[in-house]
Amino acid sequence: MKPPSPADFGSRLRSPAVAARVGVWLAVCFGICFLTGLVSHYAQNPDQPVSFPTSPAWGYRLTQGLHVTTGTAAVPLLLVKLWAVYPRLFERPPVGRLRPLVLHALEKASIGVLVGAAIFQLASGLANAAQWYPWTFSFRTAHYALAWIAVGALVLHIAVKLPVVRHVLSHDVDNADHDRATATEVEALSRRGLLRSTWAAAAVAVLATAGSTVPLLRRVSVLGVRSGEGPAGIPVNKSASAAGVTATATSSAYRLELAHGDRELSFTRDALLAMEQATEVLPIACVEGWSASGAWTGVRVRDLLDLVGAPRGADVVTISLQESGPFRVTTLPGNFADDDRTLLALSLAGEPLALDHGYPCRLIAPNRPGVLQTKWVRRIEVVV
Repeated sequence: MKPPSPADFGSRLRSPAVAARVGVWLAVCFGICFLTGLVSHYAQNPDQPVSFPTSPAWGYRLTQGLHVTTGTAAVPLLLVKLWAVYPRLFERPPVGRLRPLVLHALEKASIGVLVGAAIFQLASGLANAAQWYPWTFSFRTAHYALAWIAVGALVLHIAVKLPVVRHVLSHDVDNADHDRATATEVEALSRRGLLRSTWAAAAVAVLATAGSTVPLLRRVSVLGVRSGEGPAGIPVNKSASAAGVTATATSSAYRLELAHGDRELSFTRDALLAMEQATEVLPIACVEGWSASGAWTGVRVRDLLDLVGAPRGADVVTISLQESGPFRVTTLPGNFADDDRTLLALSLAGEPLALDHGYPCRLIAPNRPGVLQTKWVRRIEVVV
């Protein structure tokens, strides 16, 4: 069977004028995704040359919400962009001189890398938001590495296509200066109509998912994940049953261990409740893009650390009752441990913590990824 050629695609809609306009917004979405992804990756690093800030308390909620929302908006933009430039896939390489042939091959290779990386990033990101992992590799590591590849290929592609992009954007969308000679078929849908449909599809994608972060949109965000269900209106990613802690978390033998060097104390939950309590309204914001605020009540972590003479600025390791999992042990940087809003929470919305929210006690701190807000805390160790 003979492969298609650019001449087989005659629609005027498959035009650089359309591709460039869609590409601008696709580049904006990718840029926001990349920058907010760097924020999320850094926030989860245990070793930070510069400590991640504790304020504003809603900072991570905003950046991760933008990350997932712009990634979702990029899906229809990418599909239309690929549809518009699809005929160029079948362009024949130049014959004769070596230099044009090499440049053609390099351009096609860079586009292949860009398209492959973009599809991987969007597909894996959506799968992560849905907590569906049909792979064995680390999502965080792969997503971070491919982000650099995608952005590098995007910058190279923009540099190569910049003269064409500048020209078509400075002219009317129906200008045909850069159209393929065979792109002459007039469709029922105009170029402006196609662009308006594309913007509408991107807007619908945003509205259908943004409710995971924006409470006012939850009723219309039919595709929003974990957007309000759960005890006290706070979603649950991992239940106590899934973490295997139901028996140990509810046992009368439970004790919170607090250690600094050779000094060690232990507390029952009742002993923690007898201490001075503080209430803070703080969001839980997870990498999947969902977030929700709650009124948490418990003991300030700084007050606990004072009991064992821990110096200010010291990092703290929190250990969960979970027996396995990548976030069973997390590091709480010193600036978070010293912040008065950082609590070892015992209650939520005036009620004892639900088992799935971390009973008997959990960590809650401002501007911190949800995966690091350790649940079912059994031990706190000061790093010395």
